Amino acid sequence: MKKNYTEFIDILEQRGFIHQITDRDGLIGHLKEKPITAYIGFDATATSLHVGSLLQIMMLYWLSKTGNTPVVLMGGGTTKIGDPSGKDEARKLLTKQDIDSNINSIKKIFSQYLEFGNKEGQAIIQNNAEWLDNINYIEFLRDIGRHFSVNKMLQFDSVRLRLDREQPLSFLEFNYMILQAYDFYELSKRHDCALQLGGSDQWGNIVNGIDLIRRLLSKSSFGITTPLITKASGEKMGKTAGGAVWLNSDMLSDYNFWQYWRNCDDRDVIRFLKLFTTLSLRDIKHYEGLQGSEINDAKILLANEITAMARGRLQAENCEKTAKNVFQAGGVGNDLPTIIVEKNEIGLLDALTQLNFCKSNSEARRLIQQDAIKINDRRCDDINYQLSKKDIIDENYIKISAGKKKIGLVKI
Repeated sequence: MKKNYTEFIDILEQRGFIHQITDRDGLIGHLKEKPITAYIGFDATATSLHVGSLLQIMMLYWLSKTGNTPVVLMGGGTTKIGDPSGKDEARKLLTKQDIDSNINSIKKIFSQYLEFGNKEGQAIIQNNAEWLDNINYIEFLRDIGRHFSVNKMLQFDSVRLRLDREQPLSFLEFNYMILQAYDFYELSKRHDCALQLGGSDQWGNIVNGIDLIRRLLSKSSFGITTPLITKASGEKMGKTAGGAVWLNSDMLSDYNFWQYWRNCDDRDVIRFLKLFTTLSLRDIKHYEGLQGSEINDAKILLANEITAMARGRLQAENCEKTAKNVFQAGGVGNDLPTIIVEKNEIGLLDALTQLNFCKSNSEARRLIQQDAIKINDRRCDDINYQLSKKDIIDENYIKISAGKKKIGLVKI
């Protein structure tokens, strides 16, 4: 029996992934005939992606589960320039060594969501440095650059919004959209890739790639963008008082990652279950309409399912146990964020920032002055307090609480 690969689109639409599609009828027609190869690009600007990239990673997951082929494109070449989309200033330029190191670190997260190989539904990983690093500039301008209209490029949001804010846009960054279109073209040649996925800010770049493929290869290709995901409060996904919510465990502890989802707004729970977990829509429907303390069950489910996918099922279970021990029994757990002090004492301000409870000493000072800080469950209002061995309560640790939901350990 012939498999219907259109299930991919059905899942995305039912779960709320889709903001725009370039040619829905054409894409559906393709999927009725055969599986599609689709890609998303990830620039390597840090050693980890953060949860702002999780929506795109989940799209690759569903692509794989429906028998289609995901391509993870690492931006070894484009990271050297930096995507101007949504930015007020140019990114810091990284060395090749920094970029390669970041790519090696970022790759770890994809193995949690995708299986790589040559069978149906298995993923491919590529690095665009393979073709971008050796471009002959004059030939590139003649063969590729002539297909791009500057008038049109100036209308794309990634450029127009920067210019409207009177923020400088370098010629280096202006080239980014051409290089991204060229990526799509190269992947079309190498892997018969016919679909690019990305955030809503990538619409112009995707359309450029589709147009370039049509001109140079006379092939149809497609694009899908996701909506900008914000929390019910209006805040952008992936940011906390302590910094970014990183996907790699060496950048953010399993417990802090779990707590980020456990502490989400009641209004976000159902939407996040649909977007960031693989639970069936029928199971998710069971939690719709819950209010008050009952919604906490759904939040725990959300935190467990997302953490299980990103970090592992055992890690998710340990985080839930730690949370129960900390908040219900008043104890501690091995999964709490911990700093190790290799001297006899550390200032409370420094401890709060090192635990990522605050971004700065001034923010830590405000929390202390607002009576939001506890040491071993007792309030501390001394901004100059020094944590030392006198504060140790058991097994060499000192318990620090910031508000009701942030708890960490200091080990002397």
